[in-house]
Amino acid sequence: MTGADASQDAMTAMLDRLGSGAYLVDEQGVIVAVNRYGESLLGRHAVELLGRDAHDLLHRTRSGNLVPRPQCRMRQGVLDGRTDQGEGEWLERGDGTLLPVSWLATPCRIDPRTSATLVLFHSDGPPGRPGREALGGVPLSEVERLTLLAETTTLLTSTLDIHEALRRLIDLVVPRLADWAVIDLIGERDEVWRFAVAHADDGGVVRFRDDLQGPMPPVPEESQMPLSRALRGVASSFAGPETYQGPPDSGVAVEQRRLFEATGMHSAIMVPLRSLHDVLGALTLGRADQPRRFTRSDARVLEDIARRASFALENARLYQRQRKVAETMQRHLLPKLPYTPSHTMTARYLPAPDASQVGGDWYDAFTLTDGATALVVGDVVGHDLDAAAGMAQLRNMLRAYALSQQKPPSKIVEWLDRAVLDVAEVSLATLVFVRMTQRHGRCELSWTNAGHPPPLLITYEGVARYLTEGHGILLGVAPDQDRPDARTELPVGATLVLYTDGLIESRGRSLDEGLAGLRRHAASLAHRPLESFSDELLARARPPDNDDDVALLAIRHAGRP
Repeated sequence: MTGADASQDAMTAMLDRLGSGAYLVDEQGVIVAVNRYGESLLGRHAVELLGRDAHDLLHRTRSGNLVPRPQCRMRQGVLDGRTDQGEGEWLERGDGTLLPVSWLATPCRIDPRTSATLVLFHSDGPPGRPGREALGGVPLSEVERLTLLAETTTLLTSTLDIHEALRRLIDLVVPRLADWAVIDLIGERDEVWRFAVAHADDGGVVRFRDDLQGPMPPVPEESQMPLSRALRGVASSFAGPETYQGPPDSGVAVEQRRLFEATGMHSAIMVPLRSLHDVLGALTLGRADQPRRFTRSDARVLEDIARRASFALENARLYQRQRKVAETMQRHLLPKLPYTPSHTMTARYLPAPDASQVGGDWYDAFTLTDGATALVVGDVVGHDLDAAAGMAQLRNMLRAYALSQQKPPSKIVEWLDRAVLDVAEVSLATLVFVRMTQRHGRCELSWTNAGHPPPLLITYEGVARYLTEGHGILLGVAPDQDRPDARTELPVGATLVLYTDGLIESRGRSLDEGLAGLRRHAASLAHRPLESFSDELLARARPPDNDDDVALLAIRHAGRP
C-alpha cells in the first residue's frame, strides 16, 4: 500500500465515525474523501466521487438543473474557507434522483500542510425525480404561497442580470405551478420580444422552445385579447386554445394561436410585468399535462410573483442602463493608438462579465515631443462611474506632465502622485508608464511601475519574461517617495504586453498561477500576428470566474522601417 493509499484510508475511516453523510473537498472544491454513509445517501460508490468537482457533480436546483456557481452557497463556503450551513438544498444521486439535504461545511486540515473543507449532510426526505415537487395539481396552501413568494424575492433580487433573473423566474414556477412558462418583454422602443417559451419535461428538466421564441408583432391599443391586455398593463386574464380560435384581431393573436397549438396548453393565465414607471412585459403560465385549470386563487399567487419579479427586473434594467452609460463613457475616453513606423500596436478593453460594474481600467499611448512613444496601462480603484471619471482625470494629467516635461518616467509619475489627491478625485491607483525610444534600429524601453502587475516581454523565439524591475508603490499612498526607473531593449520581433489585473487574478487560483499561465500562453502565441495574438491571449488567459475589467496594450518591434 502506498503512502497516498494509507492517507486515503485514514481519512475515510475518520469520516466513517461521523453520524451523517460526509465528504472532504480540497481548496478547489474537488472531492478527496467520502464516508460509507455518504456513498449510501448519494447512491454512488467512492470511485464515482473521488477526484470530481463536488459542485458540478452534485449541486442541483429543485428542478434538477445545475445551481449557477455564483448562487451556490455550498460552493462559495468551500472557496471562502468559512463555516456555513443551510437547508433545502438538493444533491443529485447516482440514479438521477434528487436528495433534499441540510448541510454544514467547515474548514479543516488533512495534515499540517494541506487544508480542506468538511461537508456534513443528512437527508430532509426521500429522494425524488427532478420537478416531481410540482404543486400544479392542487392549490397552494398559505404556507406554500408565502414560501414561494419569499423564494421569489430572494432569488430575483440577488442578481442584476436581466436574463439570469428571468431564467430564475422560470425555474420558480415550472413545474411547480405550471407545465409551460412564457415571458414576453417590451423593449425601449415598445417592440415586443418573446424571450422564453419553457417547458418541464417528464423528468422535470426545463427545456426551451427556440422555434417559438423571437420577435413579436406590435401590441394593438384596441385589442381586448388576454396577452394584448397584459402587455398594455391592463390586467391579468385567463385563456385557453378556444380564446384564439376566432378571426384574429392582430398579429399577436396569430402568434398566440400558434403557441397554444404547439404546446398543447388547455389552460393559461397571463399577468403583466409592471413596474412603478412602465410595463416591462408579461408572464404566461400554461398547463398541458397538469389537468387542473387555473383559478382566481392561482391568479392572485401569480400576480404576487409578477409584482416581485417586476421590481427585480426594473432594478436590473436601471442598473444595466447605468452600466451602459459608464461603459460607453469609458470606451470613449480610451484613445486612438498613434502610428509608429517601426512598431505595430494594438489594444483591447473588455468590461467585466455578467452584471459586474464597470471599473477604472485604462490604457494610453501617445507620441512625445522628442519623438519617443509613451505607453501606459493603469487601474483606478473602484467599480463605478466615479472610477471611470477618475481614470479620465488621471490619464489627462499624466499626458500633460509627459508632454510638457522631457523627464524619465519615474519623475513624471512622482509629479502625478503628488497631484492626485489635490486635483483628481482618485484615492488609489496603479499604473505602468513606459517610454519607448527608437535609435538606429534599436528599441529601448525605460519605465516605472506604480504597484501594477509587471509588463511581459516575449521574444520572437518564444522566451517570455516579466519586467519586474522599476517597481514602486501604488499612487495615493506615499506621494513624497522617490520612484525607480528600469531599462531594457525590445528586440526585433519581440512583443511587449501591458495589462491590468483582471487578466491574471481569480478567486480559484493564486496570483503566481495567473502570472505563470499568462506567460505560457503568451510564449505559445509569439509568432501570431499582433491582432490575433491579443485576441487569443485574452481568450486563453482571462480566468473564467473573472469579475473585473481587462485592459491590454500590446506592442511589437518590427525593426527598422
